[in-house]
Amino acid sequence: MGKTTTQRLPMSSFVHSPGTPDEMLVVRPGKWTLIVIHRLRRDKRRFNELRREIEGITQKTLTSTLRELERDGFISRTLFPTIPPRVDYELTELGHHLLDMADMWQAFAVQHRDSVEAARQRFDAMGEGAVIRLLSSHD
Repeated sequence: MGKTTTQRLPMSSFVHSPGTPDEMLVVRPGKWTLIVIHRLRRDKRRFNELRREIEGITQKTLTSTLRELERDGFISRTLFPTIPPRVDYELTELGHHLLDMADMWQAFAVQHRDSVEAARQRFDAMGEGAVIRLLSSHD
């Protein structure tokens, strides 16, 4: 039987060069991204509407999430020159494609919730000292 060795992989092992197709896969959506996308499913929303509808999100986090989504082209932001200023957010065509993916992710989460919870419990039971063990093919 092979010798067991412990190896810690640096995070840089998982980062890909800018401009490659994998670049988008490295940056995962934040905790609130899919929730915001779902809230914009049917209609435009104002900032405070989103904030009231999404329990637990802070103003700072919502602002950051909306900016990231706008930067990536998933939502559009329309500013109306009123007093006070009115800002509407809505999904772009690309955002609707992200919504399709989010729906698939939600279906996956519902179908596999018990398996994920069991895996989390096994992992947590190992404690913080858990490390990845690789079998050496040379032994």
